[in-house]
Amino acid sequence: MTQAVSDAWTLPWRGLGLSSNLSTSDVPQPYRLLDSSPGLFDFVEYSAPLSLDEARAQATLFPEMWSRRSDVPVLFHPVHLNLWGPELEPVAVLEALDAHARAVGSPWVGNDVGWWHSGGQPFPGYLYISPPFNEAGLTDCVAHALHVQSQLSMPLVLENPAVLARRGQWHVLDFMAKLHARTGLPLLLDLGHLFSHQLSSGLPLEAGLDGFPLEQVVEIHIAGGVVSRRGTRAFYVDDHTQPVREELFNLLESLLPRCPALRAVTFEGDGHPAEMARLSLKRLRRMIPSGARPPLSLRPPESLALPPLAGDSHPWELFDAGHGVVSATEAEDPEGTLADQDFRLAVVAETLDKDWPLSRLLLAGTREQLVDFTASKEYRKLFEGGGRSLSQVFSAWAMRRLRERPDEGASAALSLEMLAPTAFMKASPPPGPGQVGLMDDVRPASFPVNLSELVFAARTVRRHLTARAWACGSLDLSGLEALGQVARRPGAEPWSFAVRRKAPGHEVVDVSRGLAELLRELGARPRAVESVPPEVLAEGLKHRLIRLGDTSGVERPLAQVRPVG
Repeated sequence: MTQAVSDAWTLPWRGLGLSSNLSTSDVPQPYRLLDSSPGLFDFVEYSAPLSLDEARAQATLFPEMWSRRSDVPVLFHPVHLNLWGPELEPVAVLEALDAHARAVGSPWVGNDVGWWHSGGQPFPGYLYISPPFNEAGLTDCVAHALHVQSQLSMPLVLENPAVLARRGQWHVLDFMAKLHARTGLPLLLDLGHLFSHQLSSGLPLEAGLDGFPLEQVVEIHIAGGVVSRRGTRAFYVDDHTQPVREELFNLLESLLPRCPALRAVTFEGDGHPAEMARLSLKRLRRMIPSGARPPLSLRPPESLALPPLAGDSHPWELFDAGHGVVSATEAEDPEGTLADQDFRLAVVAETLDKDWPLSRLLLAGTREQLVDFTASKEYRKLFEGGGRSLSQVFSAWAMRRLRERPDEGASAALSLEMLAPTAFMKASPPPGPGQVGLMDDVRPASFPVNLSELVFAARTVRRHLTARAWACGSLDLSGLEALGQVARRPGAEPWSFAVRRKAPGHEVVDVSRGLAELLRELGARPRAVESVPPEVLAEGLKHRLIRLGDTSGVERPLAQVRPVG
């Protein structure tokens, strides 16, 4: 297939930007930050589903972005877009992407060159799999990039991927230069991703830049990350919640005069509190002054000859290596593959802990047990069009694991955590004037045996092992054996507790008997404030399990309610 491209691309000056996942619960909230510090940055680069309708439905900050886009321009950085992998994106999906980008006025669409999802299911934490830097990887990336560009009205801008494991004989900048040469598409240079490749390869930070087409770079990303060492190697883990490394600020300053086509510099400050983001943006603002600059005209490829994919299974081989399905010793870069596995396993564990904080520790608390899950048929089916979530496939794996190796303690914990979401099947009436009722995110629940000691032990064991790891430099997971003991000795009496809904996941909250009885009553109907014992009211308010309606006219002053504990 060949698609002609005739119109020239005009890329406006965007200046300094801040990234966002368009969630009102995330920090920093770009529009609050800009309102408090006018001129701090010029645009917002956001990630969201490819479909405009899905983005509207899922991104809680979308309405404000939409209403302010004429004053605060945007760039769409979709991330959920494969630029490598075993299958090309469906044309209908790319048409939706194009409609989305045109609707918000994004002059280009940038994305990391990698395999982001399989069958629409993103890899946990959006940790894509980078292609091998060789001819086979290049050929397939060319096919993906030209296929995507063939459906877009604006340029696709290619971003160098993050690297932990070395795969292929080329430097990442040589790979990206070849990808540009074969597609004619402009480039996005991510400085942290470059740092990750240089460290993994044992190279200076500036290595490879002299032969790289910096004149084709239209955007630069700078973000936080962590450098860790394994033996003689060092690795940069791309983690936007961390502070920006000083090396990257210095590299950016040196590159700015060398990138004549540069249109935007984006600070990916996800997870930074407003004050911390402000500090980094002020420093960046001194490098990228505000003010308009002339637009840039780029000549698109005269035609897009779309080559076929190689059709081999190499992407799945790298998937298996990254998730422990095969031994790292069999990989091209064993030490780098272990570092890559560690990062992926940590993200899987962190995600599972939102829904399964007890069961995950009991059944997949060690690295070996976690690999048993990620190497399982259940986990693989998650990415083969099964239509299930990571939480659902973990529960399926856990039930099979318990059938094969029964563990009464883990079975009880799994049953408890499967019960928690069902507590929200029934609505809770709000309190009226002078009444007390449940918080919207809280419901009462009960269980046939008492696992309050397990809930307590999971919290204290985590804290103990983490504190020891900080002190001695290694995590002694043998300490989880104590958690198994507690799980196997539940209290015989029925247990009442509270379930708090979080975003995402659920939390089991152990409460006093008096508060448990109150919560059960409030699940059916609110209760007059003055009828609640002061100590029970104080406990519920302290832990944000209950709320008050209009308290004017209440006989007992709330000042008499003293917090407990």
